[in-house]
Amino acid sequence: MALETADLELAGLRLDIAGQVEADATAPAGSVATVTLSRPRRRNAMTPGMWRGLARIGGELPPQVRVVVITGEGPSFSAGIDLRLFSAEGAPGEETPPDPRSAGFDEWIAGCQAGYTWLRRPDIVSIAAVRGHAIGAGFQLALACDLRVLAEDAKLCMKEPALGLVPDLTGTKPLVDIVGLPRALEMCLTARTVDAAEAARLGLAEIVVPTSDLHAAVADLTAALLATDPATARATKRLLSLAPGHTLAEQAAAERRMQSELQTERLGPLPPR
Repeated sequence: MALETADLELAGLRLDIAGQVEADATAPAGSVATVTLSRPRRRNAMTPGMWRGLARIGGELPPQVRVVVITGEGPSFSAGIDLRLFSAEGAPGEETPPDPRSAGFDEWIAGCQAGYTWLRRPDIVSIAAVRGHAIGAGFQLALACDLRVLAEDAKLCMKEPALGLVPDLTGTKPLVDIVGLPRALEMCLTARTVDAAEAARLGLAEIVVPTSDLHAAVADLTAALLATDPATARATKRLLSLAPGHTLAEQAAAERRMQSELQTERLGPLPPR
């Protein structure tokens, strides 16, 4: 593919298309993409280069990929934003964020957010495989995924308010959607740590397993997802994604429309009379 391994490595990323997750052996080759945050010496701290690298992966993902797994190298998923970005020296090799008062600041953040938004596309199911810390930008990356599998040692924290920032990497909507506004407010303004057991109770984790079983649990989930017909999986994700913004009547109409579209795609148009 067009993505160069060396460019991704500079961004602190690694991309493997199939083979890294023991997916369903009957699934077509290349059905699974594993994206690894690969800055273990910095606990996979995130930078603008990493966010733009994630966006490039999303933009150039091969069409046969159906499941995307996001994971971190080493004992942490991600420690969040590389705090050196806020220092006078900055982070080595990284662009300096623009002045928040400048006209280009909104566009700059949008470019960073693009590293997260593609994970919600209807043609893929994204899984965050989280062990250790998922802090701030790392927590928001996990929230950007459709599903979260947590190791028992996982620790989630929305750290931005404690740093004088608002969470701005698309994490606020899924957080509120999952835990509700009061709990989201409490979590953000206290910047407290949520362990894996509490994350499961709050709905922030679909599966919690011993750390040694994380890889196997993700592989099992991936295989189960791939067992569903691709067109049906895409249509179902699109349909479910509409539900939060719909009334019952609107969602019922969407169900009828998508069922017709799916079956027409499968059977073809009605023959002429």
